[in-house]
Amino acid sequence: NAISGLSCMGIPCGMIGKIGCDSYGSFYRHDMENSGVAVHLLEGNLPSGCAMTLITPDGERTFGTYLGASATLTAEELHRSMFEGYDLLHIEGHLVQDPALIRRAVELAKEAGLRISLDLASYNVVRENYDFFHELIPNYIDIVFANEEESLAYTGKIPEESVREIGRQCEVAVVKCGSHGSLVVRGDEYVEVEAVPANVIDTTGAGDFYAAGFLVGLTRGLSMVQCGTIGAIAAGRVIEVTGTTLADETWTEIDRLIRRVEAGGYLF
Repeated sequence: NAISGLSCMGIPCGMIGKIGCDSYGSFYRHDMENSGVAVHLLEGNLPSGCAMTLITPDGERTFGTYLGASATLTAEELHRSMFEGYDLLHIEGHLVQDPALIRRAVELAKEAGLRISLDLASYNVVRENYDFFHELIPNYIDIVFANEEESLAYTGKIPEESVREIGRQCEVAVVKCGSHGSLVVRGDEYVEVEAVPANVIDTTGAGDFYAAGFLVGLTRGLSMVQCGTIGAIAAGRVIEVTGTTLADETWTEIDRLIRRVEAGGYLF
């Protein structure tokens, strides 16, 4: 979701992963390619990963997840050439459950001169891999995205305090607080970003699209408030639909709003 969102917002992207030799894998590959993403997808013997998404009437969601082939990607299958020509590596936190894979990925990324962003993914993943996260973030990660539960699991603190603690360990720390907006720390800078008003139907992909929008702003050298606002725009639009596929006219609207933010204008 994050990578396809970035691509749809005009940032050239690639995707490293592993799929099965099945209809889900074929769909996944073609869907990413149709979004303009250069795919580096290996094929494994297990079925492709998939998730059953359960949405409550208030738009909240939970997943029943089968990682399948995606969980069998190994450190030995990563090569320097996969990282060359890019500026940033974005890591999905679920893969942190394979420390050897992630160590290899961040080492290759740093060798290729990339910055690294990490989405903490899930509070239970953070709890189960607590020590490794505390090794990984201070030593390799430049940008961290977390929601309230994930930041609590990592620091044991409320969002206002946790974002500052994470910000002392990396270049940029972001804690997403749903309808209450987001908190961003870069060095001594601390900003609060408002959420974009939206008709909530399905919160699936909100965090991914926020990260995509934020990284769009970062690649354009915008301020932390502008980066967070673009993230809020993208997240606000995806929660107004079921699933994470947005219509062409919605992407056109997002582009118009991004240009307004980039020009220093106000959304509300």
